[in-house]
Amino acid sequence: MPVLSRIRGYRFEFYASDSGERPHVHVKKNGKRAKLWLRPLVTLEYSRGYRPHEMNEIMRLVRQHEEQFIEDWNEFFAG
Repeated sequence: MPVLSRIRGYRFEFYASDSGERPHVHVKKNGKRAKLWLRPLVTLEYSRGYRPHEMNEIMRLVRQHEEQFIEDWNEFFAG
């Protein structure tokens, strides 16, 4: 699984088996997980263990790095 980025202790990644899905990232930290769609808008698919304030920070970080995550996704799955 490619780790796209580590930001503020969060690990942002996707899996090779995700190729049939629209672009998204998985976010992990201390045993907690979330999945966020990148298109058409950044939206939460699920969250396991994160508190609301953590999800607010994660959403902000994903929006901030959205274009890079999309570029990484396209490069990985097109290559």
